[in-house]
Amino acid sequence: MSTFEARLRAGIENAVRVYWRTRSKQDAKQGKATGSRDAGNRAAVTAGKQLDGFIQLVRSLVIECGVRDADVHTVNARLPGFYRPAKDWDLLVLVDKTLLATIEVKSQAGPSFGNNFNNRIEEALGNATDFWAAYQQGAFKPSARPFLGYLMLLEEDQGSTAPVKERRQSQFPIFPEFVNTSYADRYRLFCRKVLRDRLYDAACLLLSNKTSGKKGMYSEPDPELSFQNFALGLMARATAYVKQGRS
Repeated sequence: MSTFEARLRAGIENAVRVYWRTRSKQDAKQGKATGSRDAGNRAAVTAGKQLDGFIQLVRSLVIECGVRDADVHTVNARLPGFYRPAKDWDLLVLVDKTLLATIEVKSQAGPSFGNNFNNRIEEALGNATDFWAAYQQGAFKPSARPFLGYLMLLEEDQGSTAPVKERRQSQFPIFPEFVNTSYADRYRLFCRKVLRDRLYDAACLLLSNKTSGKKGMYSEPDPELSFQNFALGLMARATAYVKQGRS
């Protein structure tokens, strides 16, 4: 393992620990204050901040490429849309009015994998469609085509890794690759497809168990969707721009 790979792994492990420990604290705090939890584990979700470890890791990688800290935005990271007025993203790299990169970081934990999976897919597709429509209409001038990245952290347990049977019959047959697949499989298929269709320039899928995740443990179910691939694509874009500005 190279030094870069080791640093990436340590950064991911830290981000995974932050995620699960923050969820646990928020869940306990909300339950203590109200005497009950929100339905569907919303107690740990509504407060946010669980994914800050990943956002800060991505930020550090971009800065390592020579981008100024002030040009990496995680607060007030809002961009105009085409089908809606605007959207807040998790991280923007904006250098001299040039939009280099836009990053979305999401997670899903149980127990409601089914409904939440559909919501996440619809959200990710809608965000990308709106983003590229706005770009095509010149919303980000004078930027060249920006880098758009998507990262998903999925809880690894029986509900997300066991094959799912469709409860309702579709009017037409579903595509065969979705038959008897788990939600983890379906996220993998989704990420691969949006890369093929260039809706996203990089997509990363990580799995982590609630218990071992507090120790930083995680897995990458598809080499193509590894965090290293995600990071290298983003860093290449940032490095190329920085070198161009210095030439």
